[in-house]
Amino acid sequence: MTTTIKLIKTEQEYELALERLESIFHAKMGTPEGDELEVLSLLIHEYEQKHHAIELLSPLDALKYEMEEQGISQTGLAKRLGIAKSTVSEIIHGKREMSLKFMRFIHKELGIPAAVLLT
Repeated sequence: MTTTIKLIKTEQEYELALERLESIFHAKMGTPEGDELEVLSLLIHEYEQKHHAIELLSPLDALKYEMEEQGISQTGLAKRLGIAKSTVSEIIHGKREMSLKFMRFIHKELGIPAAVLLT
């Protein structure tokens, strides 16, 4: 059974669209339900972009998050980078900008996306 597809304008319509998406999630492409799945996915994405957008972390917040997640101390990060702990501390506390070398390291070693570091 297919449903009438329309723009999602309210949170209630959004919830109903998510339920319908879940019920037809494994539909085969090229079938009526597959087409409905594709269109519904686009409509849900559009609604989420307007009403549930997730903002990227700042480079500093991303660094703090990854350090916490990976259990890395300021001292440990300084040793891995080969720089003074005071330099890491200044960066963490927003008193010093991240150098390009520092950003490359945390991108490669901590897995912080370049897109986040370059914002």
